[in-house]
Amino acid sequence: MISYGFIKEQIKVTRAHDPAIHSDWEVFLYPSFWAVYYYRKAHQHYLKGHFFRARYISQKAARKTGIEIHPGATIGKNFFIDHGTGVIIGETTEIGDNVLLYQGVTLGGTGKEKGKRHPTIGNNVMISAGAKVLGSISVGDNVKIGAGSVVLEAVPDNCTVVGVPGRVVKRYDKEIPSEIIDQTGLPDPVREDINNLKEANAELTNHIIKLEEELRFLKNDTSGKTEENRIEMDRKNTEGLYGEGI
Repeated sequence: MISYGFIKEQIKVTRAHDPAIHSDWEVFLYPSFWAVYYYRKAHQHYLKGHFFRARYISQKAARKTGIEIHPGATIGKNFFIDHGTGVIIGETTEIGDNVLLYQGVTLGGTGKEKGKRHPTIGNNVMISAGAKVLGSISVGDNVKIGAGSVVLEAVPDNCTVVGVPGRVVKRYDKEIPSEIIDQTGLPDPVREDINNLKEANAELTNHIIKLEEELRFLKNDTSGKTEENRIEMDRKNTEGLYGEGI
């Protein structure tokens, strides 16, 4: 039985993150609603040691919603998955409160660990579409992870991570304001590196052009002097053969 408290929480978090919702009833049409509901149900069985029943519920929910949440994962309050197709959350994953995931996110293992092999996600975290957080690493509070990023190392609090592999590109002095929890306007370190290389290449090209101009000037100057010397030598040779009167 779905509790009123759960429904109220999901309506609140859905309205907070998705402007496409027009009425409270629409929350029942969201795959995220049912994925989280069945996860909560399966998690209760998992804690009681009913592992087969827990996995049966979670796998059935995965087929219906396209969102796979292992019943062993620990998930806090106000958890929301926008769209959600392709989201995978591993068994030993720990997720704090007020966490937002987008489609295609993987909170998985590296395949080489035992025991705690999935990430721990802090509070107030946004993980954008297609991002992968792998291994038994910690992602701090108030963190934004950009779309398509692959995070393999621990992430400190109050920062933005982008890239493959993920790296910190921006830090905040305090909690990220809720109005900037979106997937746009994130720094692009790859573009910055390319722009820096373009600037360095332009400077090097200009330097080479100047060197070539100086070389041509020196060459012409030397050629002129050589020609003057040759004429003078011819004059002296002629005088030596025919006398100064010629």
